[in-house]
Amino acid sequence: MTTPAHAGRMLFVNLPVADVERSKGFFARLGFGFNPMFTDETAACMQVGEQASVMLLSHEKFAQFSKLPLADPTTHTLALYCFSVSTRDEVDTVAEAAVAAGGTEADGPEDHGFMYSRSFFDLDGHGWQVMWMDPSSAPGSTDSATEA
Repeated sequence: MTTPAHAGRMLFVNLPVADVERSKGFFARLGFGFNPMFTDETAACMQVGEQASVMLLSHEKFAQFSKLPLADPTTHTLALYCFSVSTRDEVDTVAEAAVAAGGTEADGPEDHGFMYSRSFFDLDGHGWQVMWMDPSSAPGSTDSATEA
């Protein structure tokens, strides 16, 4: 068995936020933790998975990395951020926690059978989607093809 070229890679998504502490509080209410080794008053390393993190950066810190002007996420979308959870019920729990913590619901529930999701905007206007998926039931999956 060969190892894929991307084995061991880590993903860090840099996200500008107006207030790092406020954003940390928001995402902590959604169940996210932070790596203290990469967290200070200008940045917070939010752990999304074993090899994936979102760096919540103050506008000033973000500007040190980006050579282009900062876009306003309430008027321009550069990316949508999606993360998975373990169950359909957890999708609702996380989406409701986001709204209770000051976020805004973006879309109602989307149920595709094998996938269920809800979307929200965080405190800065960045778009997020929380989703649950059963890949074995997805159209075209080997398991669903053998059940037909």
